[in-house]
Amino acid sequence: MTLKAGIKKLFGDAFSLSSDTASQEEIKSRLVDGASIQGTNMCVLILAILIASIGLNMNSTAVIIGAMLISPLMGSIIAVAYGLASGNGQIVRHYFFGFLLQIVISLLTSTLYFSITPISSSTSELLARTQPTIWDVLIAFCGGLAGCIGSTRKDKANNVIPGVAIATALMPPLCTAGYGLASRQYAYFFGAFYLFMLNTYFICLASVLVLMVLKVPRHTVLHESARKKVKRRIAVMTVIILLPSIFFAARLVEKDDITGFEDQAVSQMQALGDEAMLLFPQIDRIALQSGYTYEDGSACYGDRLTVTLREPLTPERQDTLTQWLKQRYPLVDTVEIVLNQP
Repeated sequence: MTLKAGIKKLFGDAFSLSSDTASQEEIKSRLVDGASIQGTNMCVLILAILIASIGLNMNSTAVIIGAMLISPLMGSIIAVAYGLASGNGQIVRHYFFGFLLQIVISLLTSTLYFSITPISSSTSELLARTQPTIWDVLIAFCGGLAGCIGSTRKDKANNVIPGVAIATALMPPLCTAGYGLASRQYAYFFGAFYLFMLNTYFICLASVLVLMVLKVPRHTVLHESARKKVKRRIAVMTVIILLPSIFFAARLVEKDDITGFEDQAVSQMQALGDEAMLLFPQIDRIALQSGYTYEDGSACYGDRLTVTLREPLTPERQDTLTQWLKQRYPLVDTVEIVLNQP
């Protein structure tokens, strides 16, 4: 064997998906038969939604992670992906409409919880799921690849699926969308639901690609013209879904563009102000002061954010705004919130 052939074989064996792949019957059984949308799974879904909602409400990352691990949403997405990869319209329809039912139940449950909970203030965990970027797309796509590869191995005992469930968040964005509906803060709803759509679409797309590489048996064979039509539709849909995340990512990059301290501060404050006004419409403007002086004449050599409001905020919302600003701008020393005087 030549050196070139040896290297090719080495890398081929190292990255081969077929060497430890389960049988086609077992793959179908795991991905389709295991993704039940009735009985136990629906009960577990409601419980997972309640756990995630409580975790978001109490700002507890550990509780949110626990809810992600027990959520059955991922199974429905991969079952739809199997139907698409195998050309089985019956599987696609069954699990797609079942997945829509799961979404409706999740939104109703989380909306009901946030409507009755006595703690109505936004938390940093809720705010973190309102502006998805292209990096969330990459996480969902890579997670979908890893999840589908892990689900098709001979060895059932692998830790891929729990990791994918944590990385590609499905449950928390749905709960945040429910919070937006319950509190009538529709910027939260649309931002969080868009993140959920991004994760769902790119997990499904990545899973379809893996299953096509593994050559799952085709239920129906498309003609070349029909296949090209499907590819065009997928390309157009992918671009449409990607565009808002690219816009948010561009704003984030602009905020972090280092072109000198003054330019950086101006860019960062502009991006911070845009985000803050989206989440808190009562804000009129935000100003940054460095090395400011108090009214009593004492000097301070830190950063102070002065937030001017058009309308007053409740004490809880004001505390949430202060915490969010300090999280988004870690160098800030003081946050001063004042009401715009007519």
